[in-house]
Amino acid sequence: MAGPLEGIRVIDLTSMVSGPMATCVLGDQGAEVVKVEIPGTGDLIRHIGCARGGLSAIFTTLNRNKRSIVLNLRQPHGRELLHKLLAGADVLVQNFRPGVMHALGFGEAELRPRYPDLVYVSISGFGETGPYARRRVYDIIIQAISGMAASQADPKTGVPELVRNIVCDKVTAVTAAQAITAALFARERGAGGQHVRLSMLDTAIAFLWPDTMQSYTFLGEGVTPPAPLAGLLSVRQTKDGHMTIFAISDAEFGGLCRALDCPELSDDPRFADVTLRTRNADLLAELLDRATGAHTTAELCARLEVEDVPHAAVTSLESLHRHPQVIENRLLVESEHPHAGRTRTPRPVASFEATPATLRRPAPALGEHTDELLAELGLPEGEIHELRAEGVLG
Repeated sequence: MAGPLEGIRVIDLTSMVSGPMATCVLGDQGAEVVKVEIPGTGDLIRHIGCARGGLSAIFTTLNRNKRSIVLNLRQPHGRELLHKLLAGADVLVQNFRPGVMHALGFGEAELRPRYPDLVYVSISGFGETGPYARRRVYDIIIQAISGMAASQADPKTGVPELVRNIVCDKVTAVTAAQAITAALFARERGAGGQHVRLSMLDTAIAFLWPDTMQSYTFLGEGVTPPAPLAGLLSVRQTKDGHMTIFAISDAEFGGLCRALDCPELSDDPRFADVTLRTRNADLLAELLDRATGAHTTAELCARLEVEDVPHAAVTSLESLHRHPQVIENRLLVESEHPHAGRTRTPRPVASFEATPATLRRPAPALGEHTDELLAELGLPEGEIHELRAEGVLG
């Protein structure tokens, strides 16, 4: 069976992470994704980080199930070819800085009369208007301005910390993929094409808000302040490693005390219920650190499992693919890439029973499918050679 988005054609003018990850989700779910890249370097993420065979690991993971075409959109013939691609497209996704697509003649307002059913998606860093709209932006910039760095501050020193992960880009990507499918569903119901806009800043703040911004949700007086849970939301050290434990309910806390051989904790009136435990979280965290340090990780995991207390040993990146639950879920798939060799990447995460998502093609070399796609548009081989000689195809 084909994926749920089979028959949908996506023109992907994005680069780096936020756009490519969104279109990767669409490709995994069956959409045909055509990645349009600039001559020379192509998508910059091709050249960043761990690499082999001319492809970075990040690019390899985020650009599977896509075909790559190189077009010089600064040349009239390049723009004509993009119009030919758009003639059969359902979705266009771009993450240029605001104003760039308009300058090229491919802004939403310019394209709407010609392609009324097109779902046009604009991913920006800060939004399309305002004092920051035209600034260059990367993930850590959004972490700083969105409150994410502040939320990760060291509880003792107050020094802000970054999440060592491209989290703002990726949560924007997942949000964009959902928004695109919603817009396609609306089109099926007669709404026609529409402009979908989202920014990394908006997405990051909305992502943080439910738990991180509790103190700023209720306006006015009479609000119970949140408890300082940083000490409980920490990695605990054992005799031979590290683990996390989180016991919220009274039953879980009782099980934790038994597992740690600390009956005095369950009898302590300062920890008698969840309200008191959160109020005295720093003290409780200090006592838990002493207790966990007296046991090995394996011993604690076994005891906590018996007591049904949520816990996990910290898994190293090197051993992640050997974790028994990861193996059971068949999450990681090994395959042979024609340029990068043997690879291991996650399968499509959402499992569709009737319309399964699939890995149909590996991440492409730069412009790997240029000739193929132009031939599908009806261009003869001689014209393709002429366009390449003119620099239209890189």
